[in-house]
Amino acid sequence: MRCPYCGHEETQVVETRESDEGVVIRRRRRCTSCDKRFTTYERPELALPSVVKKDGSRVEYDSAKLRASMMLALRKRPVSVDQVEAAIERIEEKLLASGAREVPSTRLGELVMRELKRIDKVAYVRFASVYRSFEDVDEFQKLIKGI
Repeated sequence: MRCPYCGHEETQVVETRESDEGVVIRRRRRCTSCDKRFTTYERPELALPSVVKKDGSRVEYDSAKLRASMMLALRKRPVSVDQVEAAIERIEEKLLASGAREVPSTRLGELVMRELKRIDKVAYVRFASVYRSFEDVDEFQKLIKGI
């Protein structure tokens, strides 16, 4: 590991701890040249599936995009950031557990709706109304009655 202060390539691990319930390893390091200390974090790199859009194009899964769409539906709703992060984690776990290399955007949308329905019904209705492109009030009423 290269020292962020002097760029020297030899550092010594002083302390190692697991954090975030064993998902991340935190290491305190000391540079053998300038003697300064710094912290590094190790976490597994997981390959989430590509998303196949309705037009057939493929894009890489982007958690920031998913978070932004959920936050838009949750705007001005009493839902904490921790709840949103937990929902995104559950969605990503389901994607990883599927083992698929590609996932249709419709499947991703259904997973988002399921999570929003779980944490906030109003956000669920907001997201579903845009996601399902309701044409008239009757479709909207059917969704609300289903809740």
